[in-house]
Amino acid sequence: MRRVKIFDTTLRDGEQSPGCSMNLSEKIIIARQLEKLGVDIIEAGFATASPMDFKSVQAIANSVTNCTVASLARANKNDIDQAWDAVKNAVHPRIHLFIATSDVHMKYKLRMTRDQVLNTISEMTAYAKSKCDDIEFSAEDASRSDREFLAQCVSNAIAAGATTVNIPDTVGYATPQEMGELIEYLMKNVNGIENVTVSIHCHNDLGMGVANSLASVKAGATQVECTINGIGERAGNASLEEIVMALRTRKDFYDADTNIDTRQIYKSSKLLECICTRSRHSSTWSYNKRSNL
Repeated sequence: MRRVKIFDTTLRDGEQSPGCSMNLSEKIIIARQLEKLGVDIIEAGFATASPMDFKSVQAIANSVTNCTVASLARANKNDIDQAWDAVKNAVHPRIHLFIATSDVHMKYKLRMTRDQVLNTISEMTAYAKSKCDDIEFSAEDASRSDREFLAQCVSNAIAAGATTVNIPDTVGYATPQEMGELIEYLMKNVNGIENVTVSIHCHNDLGMGVANSLASVKAGATQVECTINGIGERAGNASLEEIVMALRTRKDFYDADTNIDTRQIYKSSKLLECICTRSRHSSTWSYNKRSNL
């Protein structure tokens, strides 16, 4: 049976959910609970976004020992340097770099050609690899990218040292059939993909974040990126608890399971709910007291 890694991005993508901003002490509380939950990777934040984001990532990297701690970074040297400086003291550090690969994002956001994007992927993945052994590459807006070009982008990242390649449905546009077919295509057409972790990152704009994630696992993905309670920007991210319980309950169908301690799911969900409620109402109650944790 395959083991699917759980990459939790509650503290990065999840915090972009309206009303779910957290202070430093709250982020550390959540990170320690995620460690108890048994997630494989905690994405602690986007180190270059602000001095407070850098401080938060650095503090979380120093606070957990059993999980990989990742910082997001755009595919440029400054972002990679700051990401590495923030996570370098973690027991298991990871740099997670990304660049858009869809034609619409390359034209209007990056203002880069396909060749420029391919060269940047190779150069910046290699640069990140010179600092950290564990490198994740994400092809932003992968689900709307040309498949042949996407396969070349992912191949370049692997050749340059990526150990995980992530295929995001960035704007929550895809359907389960499309995501499953995309993963199957990449598994057959990306050089070296058999040697790396294949990740999926789905948003819930059309209400299919969990379904798209599960279809991707069925097609061969071995890491799922998700958040507690499905929080996240716009309509949210794929829900960790739903994905974990679907895989656990239907191991017969997915032939896959996770290392999550399901006894910690309720506690994790209530803790986050309490913190987000505090954030929305600017109250100062005790989380442990209010949620009996």
